[in-house]
Amino acid sequence: MQPAIEIRDLEKTYSDGKRALKGVSFDVPRGQIFGLLGPNGAGKSTLINILAGLVNKTGGTARIWGFDIDADRRNAKRAIGIVPQEILFDAFFTPFEALEIQAGLYAVPKAERRSMEILRALRLEDKAHAYARTLSGGMKRRLLIGKALVHNPPILILDEPTAGVDIELRQQLWSYVRQLHAAGTTVVLTTHYLEEAEQLCDRIAIINNGEVVANDETHALLASAQEKCLIVTVDRDLDSPPAGLPAEKVEMKGTRQLILTYNRSVLTAGELLQAISATGLGVVDVSTREADLEDIFLHLTQQRAA
Repeated sequence: MQPAIEIRDLEKTYSDGKRALKGVSFDVPRGQIFGLLGPNGAGKSTLINILAGLVNKTGGTARIWGFDIDADRRNAKRAIGIVPQEILFDAFFTPFEALEIQAGLYAVPKAERRSMEILRALRLEDKAHAYARTLSGGMKRRLLIGKALVHNPPILILDEPTAGVDIELRQQLWSYVRQLHAAGTTVVLTTHYLEEAEQLCDRIAIINNGEVVANDETHALLASAQEKCLIVTVDRDLDSPPAGLPAEKVEMKGTRQLILTYNRSVLTAGELLQAISATGLGVVDVSTREADLEDIFLHLTQQRAA
């Protein structure tokens, strides 16, 4: 099946010489929630703005739903809905009017417009005819999602959609996104909340300094992490961690708990426990913690920066 978005050797160099994208290539499979992650300044916004037609690429190609963004710009734009990170809205229009105007810009016939249906789904029906400037920040963000959906695009890009919103609204937004995904919409998500990406995304690409440093299914990305933590409770109080343990890092939590970080390709938990016993300490309790997406993200971005 053809990818929802196909990006090949995409480059962008700005007039001041800054290379924001350095030959980025990846596919967004159809029907998935795809995470696009990276630190500030990594090139995520530049990439999204190129897909949106707001920034001209320097080199490479990009296809949206099979349409080249240069050769078939109109159809490429119709295949995508973008929810920007910034809250942009028309203060003197009502939410209903804002959706109707947006639908008109996409040449959606009046008989096919779904403005009230979208507002109802986003829990904005009771605000349909209030001025948009009277809406709360969370309501404005939901309205942006509604504007991105008026032409019923098969792909929805969400750029930091839950930045600065409370937990309850975040859960509401993701509940609606899951509904869209279940109905067949391909979703591309950028977020600073790594636990959010870990829970929601089928696949994740990580961009750093304009390059793709990882691109894999979420579970495979997590499984590839070699770093692991062993949390050991010993039988007596300690003033400092025992010397000579083969772990990469040894920390203390309280006076009796050791947190040992080790590379599982080099060392096993059993070998580490033997080393602790060799110091004369008795082991009272043991637990482990696998690397999460935050660990992987920090490792990949710091490694490339170094």
